[in-house]
Amino acid sequence: MNEQLTKEDVLQMVEEMNVRFIRLQFTDIFGVLKNVAITPAELEKALDGELMFDGSSIHGFVRIEESDMYLRPDPSTFAIFPWRPMDGAVARLICDVYNPDGTPFAGCPRGVLKRVLAEAEAMGYTMYAGPEAEFFLFHTDGQKPTLVTHDQAGYFDLSPVDLGEDARRDMVLSLEAMGFEVEASHHEVAPGQHEIDFKYDNALATADKIATFKFVVRTIAQRHGLHATFMPKPVAGINGSGMHTHQSLFKEGQNAFYDPDDPLQLSKVAYYYIGGLMHHARALAAITNPTVNSYKRLVPGFEAPVYIAWSPRNRSPLIRVPAKRGASTRIELRNPDPSCNPYLALAVMLKAGLDGIKKQIQPPAPTERNIYEMTPAERRDLGIGSLPGDLKDALAELSRDEVIREALGDHIYQHFVEAKEKEWEQYRIQVHQWEIDHYLTLF
Repeated sequence: MNEQLTKEDVLQMVEEMNVRFIRLQFTDIFGVLKNVAITPAELEKALDGELMFDGSSIHGFVRIEESDMYLRPDPSTFAIFPWRPMDGAVARLICDVYNPDGTPFAGCPRGVLKRVLAEAEAMGYTMYAGPEAEFFLFHTDGQKPTLVTHDQAGYFDLSPVDLGEDARRDMVLSLEAMGFEVEASHHEVAPGQHEIDFKYDNALATADKIATFKFVVRTIAQRHGLHATFMPKPVAGINGSGMHTHQSLFKEGQNAFYDPDDPLQLSKVAYYYIGGLMHHARALAAITNPTVNSYKRLVPGFEAPVYIAWSPRNRSPLIRVPAKRGASTRIELRNPDPSCNPYLALAVMLKAGLDGIKKQIQPPAPTERNIYEMTPAERRDLGIGSLPGDLKDALAELSRDEVIREALGDHIYQHFVEAKEKEWEQYRIQVHQWEIDHYLTLF
């Protein structure tokens, strides 16, 4: 992804590289990647924002009687798919969605993030973010994915124990060919679980990269006969997949979170940002942990954060401050999972942090003890709250938080909550295997 690319650059590269198809990509409100394939003959028209599509077919967009929408590709996101033949190559562009009258569409998640970034810019800040997205690789039965893992490896294990190493290597090579700067890739704690970390970037580029990353990982896994899933907790009793999100603000080219004179070398802006995240944490969860399954991961005992606290060292709280300082000063929010829409997740995290700065919300003292080992009374005495226990509670918290609702805008808030309430109701009325195992012969 190259911010310097222009419309003319894209047209020239398409011709020089013999690109035959261009996929125009965008996400629905849940972060599911959508695309429309066009030929080079249609590309200039698309780059001028003149390509129309039917928005009524996309979940959470518009009703059928107001279906005409326009895609506006961002030239900086042009990339070739390296796993496709270079002779007759396939490329992609990530798009913003616009209304027929030329105004940004309120239901475009990328547009939501751009709006909150503009709010930060008006305050003098630029947000940078770096995710740690985990995923599982499972065997398929030829057609459908299974829960059979390809290995019994553990954290940082090497082959021959880690049988997914070849697939992970090809994922890294494909990501690098598409402009990613991959910093690390390794086996995670659980069998079949992996992590690939790429370098932080400005928040919009990072959200684009997360959407691309998930697409690339699933595509390459499929080519190795495996199924990659970003489902937060596919297997009970082992660690789930998180997406710890490192974030910082820069002002006039300097890290606004760094203050060499503070005992922890953190600025007031950093403390207020932490305070904002903690203040809005329960409402944020509806967006950063947006599925019924997300809350199966957020339980004590599997390294996932449950309690709303922060620390410069301790890994049990919600927020950790990594040790590096200077330009690398950042905070790490540990509850997001990779099922979230990256555009909405980064937007609400930033909105919460900015609210903390505006209102000068002081966080409580850092927590140095292992919170999982505290009694409920100890946590209560220290004022340590917890994240919502399920999606229903998270949606209720979101409904009460005007700041986070404002970040989403009325259109996305209403469509998101409506869909998620249906998801919860469908889950609630199911009879699960656990109930059969425990009650069928007992009563």
